[in-house]
Amino acid sequence: MFSMTGFGRGEAVFDTDCRITAEVSSVNRKQLEIRMIAPPELASQEALIRKIVAAHFNRGAVQLRLTVRHGTGSDGGSAVIDEAMLDELIDGALDARRRAGMSDDVAVETLMTLPGVISSGENDVDTPEFVEALEGAVTAACTACREMRKVEGAALQKDLRHREELLRELLTRLEPECAKLPEIAKKRLLGKLADAALPVKPDDETLIRELLFYADKSDVSEEITRLKSHFVQLDGFLSDDRPTGRSLDFLAQEFFREITTLGNKAASPGVSPLVVAFKSELEKMREQIQNVE
Repeated sequence: MFSMTGFGRGEAVFDTDCRITAEVSSVNRKQLEIRMIAPPELASQEALIRKIVAAHFNRGAVQLRLTVRHGTGSDGGSAVIDEAMLDELIDGALDARRRAGMSDDVAVETLMTLPGVISSGENDVDTPEFVEALEGAVTAACTACREMRKVEGAALQKDLRHREELLRELLTRLEPECAKLPEIAKKRLLGKLADAALPVKPDDETLIRELLFYADKSDVSEEITRLKSHFVQLDGFLSDDRPTGRSLDFLAQEFFREITTLGNKAASPGVSPLVVAFKSELEKMREQIQNVE
């Protein structure tokens, strides 16, 4: 079992002085969503990068941050300025300021922060060697993130197993209480007839039909059978190495539906508190399931 929360980092060196760093973080989400933050010069490799990430994760909001640094200095290496683009931006800013009656004080340093004005180096990002290094960094980050998700998943699995046992115990306590309900319904109806002093014989066919009707309304054996079946499915999902988050979420909804029906049909002082406790534990389980891949 894997969680959807994790973090991983990977690095690769290209052409001795180019260091590629990839950082992957993920949180829970119903579907797989990939967000990439990378230098503009890596735009041509975005499809490849997304393919690598998608191969490692099935669900979750995954953010990948890529940096490319050149040179061995602590300042991160040299940078390349597109002077032609910068000149065009300065000219455009001057024209706009003059038309607005403003001074010619153009903030050049602000224009230099626009995408494409500064690149991180001169390496060709489309060469096989650079692509190989890029793949290595991204794969290493994804692998480390997935390993953390596995560790988190083991903790989730342990917690879900514990809650499964609590729910099984509550169902074990519910079953004998529910078995008493048809007889309780019968006695309640006969008591009302006696209180009303109605002249009805015990073998009256109409009375017998009514007794059977009320007994059937309070019979929750089908709901208990389905709950037991859901526990078999739950145990299978918790033991499965494949992604089961969606299946567990759907199964939790089915648990809620059955226990709600049971509670509505079997409302009694002995049953209602157990139904409330069952729903409470089930809600805690469902919250944890939201983090399962």
